[in-house]
Amino acid sequence: MNRQTDPETAHTLAEPRNPGTALDMKWVAAAQANTSAIERRCAQLPGRRSIKKDHQAAWLLKAISLIDLTTLSGDDTAARVRRLCAKARQPVRADLLAELGFEGLTTGAVCVYHEMVEAAVTALNGTGIPVAAVSTGFPAGLSPFPLRLAEIDASVAAGAEEIDIVISRRHVLEGNWQALYDEMKAFREHCGEAHVKAILATGELGTLRNVARASLVCMMAGADFIKTSTGKESVNATLPVSLVMIRAIRDYYERTGFRVGYKPAGGISKAKDSLIYLSLIKEELGDRWLQPDLFRFGASSLLGDIERQLEHHVTGAYSAANRHAMG
Repeated sequence: MNRQTDPETAHTLAEPRNPGTALDMKWVAAAQANTSAIERRCAQLPGRRSIKKDHQAAWLLKAISLIDLTTLSGDDTAARVRRLCAKARQPVRADLLAELGFEGLTTGAVCVYHEMVEAAVTALNGTGIPVAAVSTGFPAGLSPFPLRLAEIDASVAAGAEEIDIVISRRHVLEGNWQALYDEMKAFREHCGEAHVKAILATGELGTLRNVARASLVCMMAGADFIKTSTGKESVNATLPVSLVMIRAIRDYYERTGFRVGYKPAGGISKAKDSLIYLSLIKEELGDRWLQPDLFRFGASSLLGDIERQLEHHVTGAYSAANRHAMG
């Protein structure tokens, strides 16, 4: 995972990787989700935090540093990926950053299909910005198992430092936790030194209880991050799903002492939404998780809206969205 300098504490952050644990079925079976309480908590969150003016600008700059700037389209080209990487290196116009008194801002990573890893690695050479590759038959995860492992191998060989894998949803829906654990463990082993983000595709798991249990099993198998969605499902990141996954992360940390990262992805496109997610993380997990090695947004259009809000903060006027293109 990319080591980022925290300007608030002026030190380099580096968490030990999650080594995983043995599959603990008693722990998994005990994982529950009180849907009505979860929905009530999430419904209150947007009204409980009001972040204004300079404080809002600071939080939005923080949000940019946590974005996995993403392109996952069938018409991706090497040229598009290079433009996206240029945006990752300079995510906000230099004049706006100068007015805000901020330098050296980049996104947390660039996320692409494994076919585009080489182009992204070349474009980001020397920046310290890692390349994340989606893998294992993304987005459905239904290709033959040996091919899914081979995809990981190819992306790692091409220079990807992070691998976003998709789990087999059927293992969750059938309650076959051993199969999910074994699959995730194999993915982790093939990633080697590359950090692995386990995409649960929560919109296809049926219940919040399934989300809680799948989160625990993936962490037990060694996931460095758990991630909500591929962005291709009909329902992607939501606050209730996020709360369930975040509390599973907290439970895992309290029992094992290892911090696992969290990545909401899909449907987060507005600056105000990023503030809500950051508030949720701060309240449930604490400030340590508000760093790129433990939290990421999977997004593309989010950055453009944040830049517009920052321009409004500096100038008092909103600009057109096309002035903040991704590439």
